[in-house]
Amino acid sequence: MVTLGNDWDGLLSEEFEKDYYLKLREFLKDEYKTRRIYPSMYDIFNALKTTSYKDTRVVILGQDPYHGAGQAHGLCFSVKRGVTPPPSLKNIFKELETEFGISEPECGELVGWAKQGVLLLNTTLTVREGAPQSHKGRGWEIFTDRVISLINEKPEPVVFLLWGGNARQKKALITSPKHLILECAHPSPLSAYAGFFGCNHFIRANEFLAECGLPTVRWERINDYN
Repeated sequence: MVTLGNDWDGLLSEEFEKDYYLKLREFLKDEYKTRRIYPSMYDIFNALKTTSYKDTRVVILGQDPYHGAGQAHGLCFSVKRGVTPPPSLKNIFKELETEFGISEPECGELVGWAKQGVLLLNTTLTVREGAPQSHKGRGWEIFTDRVISLINEKPEPVVFLLWGGNARQKKALITSPKHLILECAHPSPLSAYAGFFGCNHFIRANEFLAECGLPTVRWERINDYN
């Protein structure tokens, strides 16, 4: 059984028993035995392990994990310490510099955000090496849609940052008027100049949280593990 170590365990316990998830689990067993899959099986649920349901105040939705060796570790857009940040993450750092004057951090591991209540969730949680979206349609989307729906039910306001078409499709799950939805282009080099650069989402997220009387996110604390 999956153990997340926080309040997600109770909220998702039934999900792990459903038929679609049991089929997904069998598929993943075979995939990890016969192919190179990212992230490590021990890192698949790091987003939920690091950011509890109670603490979630911002959600950033990614698509599927990085498919290059040593990059993915269970937090969307984040890469492990020592790994060169991919172009999308570089563009996120550029936008941060524009909004706050934050210099590019020493590494691209976004644990400091996750520790502050920023849920860094991919909509598909595993991928084959070198094959983006190779685990799409296997059941992960059902699981992560449930995660998003549960966050939608929170009584406290949450900011959802939906970057790119894949993330924006999840807007239909966010129905509570308490929450703030911010949409724009994906930070990929192919689309960043089509609306991601200059979106001011980090500033706008903090303004909303402050207006709601909630702690803002210290976006400069990217690599802070405390």
